[in-house]
Amino acid sequence: MPGEHTIPEDKTRRTIVIVVAIIAAVLIGGFFYLLMRHTMGGNAPLRLEGAIRAGNPEFDQYVKRIALDDPDAEESPRALGDIVMTLHTTARNFTGRTINGLEMRAAVVDHQGQVVKENTLVVIPGRRNELEPNKTMYVAINVGGMTDADDRTNIKMEVTAFRFK
Repeated sequence: MPGEHTIPEDKTRRTIVIVVAIIAAVLIGGFFYLLMRHTMGGNAPLRLEGAIRAGNPEFDQYVKRIALDDPDAEESPRALGDIVMTLHTTARNFTGRTINGLEMRAAVVDHQGQVVKENTLVVIPGRRNELEPNKTMYVAINVGGMTDADDRTNIKMEVTAFRFK
């Protein structure tokens, strides 16, 4: 009769469905693990190519003319159990030249002035293509991976490299 099923066939089908579900779950879990590892990984900070950096005579001449307002910070706990702080400031270009590359460093420091955590970010290009003379730009950099036990006394933001048009 076509409507009758035997018990051994049902067990075989059930076993196949369970095995396929387990394999799918492992593959999906592995995909998310690789995705999280890639986005959360401690990659080397991005560096602005062809930029003027400390040690270059032009750096000392122009870095004084890229003014930064006193930075502010906001902190927020993450689901991962750590704390992320967003440091933000306004950058002002008084160099007389258009900046088409800007790299900045944000750091959280303790009472002794030692860096607790830091992050370097290429702000231009990225958030904007360029910063013209006598113009301003809002800059925000996230610094994560801190705990409640960390001594987070002060914050610092500085220009680490720049490039002109």
